[in-house]
Amino acid sequence: MATASLSAPRDRRGLPWTIVSASPAAPAQVRATTRRLAEPVDLVAALPAARGGVSFLQDGEGLVGWGEHSRMTAKGPEAASEIRAWFDAVVADLAVSDEVGVPGSGPIAFVSLGFDDSDESVAIVPSVVIGVRSGIAFSTVIGAGGLTERSAVEAPGRISYCDASLSVAGFTSAVRAATERIGRGELDKVVLAHDLEAIAEHEIDERYLLRELAAAYPSCWTYAVAGLVGASPEMLIRRIDGAVTSRVLAGTAWAEHAGDAVAADLMVSRKDLAEHAFAVDSVARVLRDVVTELEVPDGPHPLPLANLTHLATDITGHLPATGPSALEVAAMLHPTAAVGGTPTALARQVIRELEPAPRGRYAAPVGWLDAHGDGEFAIALRCAMVSGHTVRMIAGCGIVADSDPTTEAREAQVKMVPIRDALEAQR
Repeated sequence: MATASLSAPRDRRGLPWTIVSASPAAPAQVRATTRRLAEPVDLVAALPAARGGVSFLQDGEGLVGWGEHSRMTAKGPEAASEIRAWFDAVVADLAVSDEVGVPGSGPIAFVSLGFDDSDESVAIVPSVVIGVRSGIAFSTVIGAGGLTERSAVEAPGRISYCDASLSVAGFTSAVRAATERIGRGELDKVVLAHDLEAIAEHEIDERYLLRELAAAYPSCWTYAVAGLVGASPEMLIRRIDGAVTSRVLAGTAWAEHAGDAVAADLMVSRKDLAEHAFAVDSVARVLRDVVTELEVPDGPHPLPLANLTHLATDITGHLPATGPSALEVAAMLHPTAAVGGTPTALARQVIRELEPAPRGRYAAPVGWLDAHGDGEFAIALRCAMVSGHTVRMIAGCGIVADSDPTTEAREAQVKMVPIRDALEAQR
C-alpha cells in the first residue's frame, strides 16, 4: 500500500508522531489534536457536566477530561497489562498531532485499578482533555469532540449518614482480631478499612466535591475516574521523561489544633515509625528491580495536611524509556504495605477475611498514562464512590501489634473528614 510522507509534529522527546495516510479503500484514522490555549484555565471549572468527568490535578495544574472516545474494564492480576495493551491499540488507531509536547499532552488514558484481583479496574480515553503543565494550558480533542456547553454546579443539599458494610463496632472488632493474629506471629502489619455511607438530598454533582477538595487540599492529588472521587496525599509513582518519584505515607497523627507538637510526637512514635518502615521497604524492594539510581532517604519527614499529619518518605530514581510504563510500575507496587500490609499475601488474605465488603477501587492506583508510558498514579485515598444520591466513603488504618482499636477507629473517621467537609460545604 502506498503511503504519503507527512511532516509530523514532534513530541517532547524530539521524536515525530507517526502519521500515515491510508489508501482510499481504508478508513481514515481518527485525529487526536493537541493545541496550546491562550488563556489560563480553571481545570475543575472546565468540566461541563455534573457526572462522568475525569480529573487528576494538584495545586491548579494537571488534567481534566470528558466524553469517552474509548473505555475498558478488566479484572484479575493482569488487569494493568491488559489496559496498557488496549491503550496502545487505541493510540495506534489515532492520527496524532501534538504541537505542545509537555507531560500530559497527546492521547491520555485515565485509569483506576481495582484493589483486589476480583475488583474491577476501569480505563477511559476521554474525547476532550484540558491540561495545565508548568503554566502551559492546552487541549487535546479526539475526533469530533469539542468544548461542551457547561451546566451549573449544584450543591448536594441535606446530608444524612448511616453505617455501610462495616460499623464502628465491627471495625474495632476487626482490629482486635488483627492484633491477635499479629501477636501470634502470623504477619507484621495489616491495613483495615472502615466505610460510611452518606445520602444526599440531591443527586451528587462530582464537580462540587472536586472543587471543595481541590480548594481545601491543594497539595494533594484531586482525582475522579468513573465515580471514584477523592484527594490523595500519596503519589505511588510518577514517571516523566525517565525521572521516577514515589511518596510513601504511613504513620498518622492528629489533634484538635494542628501544630509542631503533633509532628514532633509523630517523629518519635515507635508504632508509627515501625509502620512507616514497613511501607518504605515494600516500595523500595519493588523499585530496585526496575529503577536505576534509586535514592531512599534514611528517615521520614512530617507531612502536615489540613486535618492530620503523616510520616512521609520521598523516593527517587530513573527509569529508561524501554522500561515498564508508569501504569505497569504502579501495578508492581500495589498493594504497598501502606495500604495492604506485610507480608503482602498474608495481609491481603486477612483483609478478605475481616472486611465484609470488597474495597472496589479504594486504596488502589489511580491516575493517567500517556502514549510514551509516562504518567502519574496516586493511591486512591480520602475518597468516595459516588452513585446518584449515595456516597460511600472508605478509609483505612495500619494495624500493628500495639494498635488500639478505639484509636484506629477514630483515625479512620478523621480520614473521612475531607469528603464529609466537601459534602457539607453548601456554598
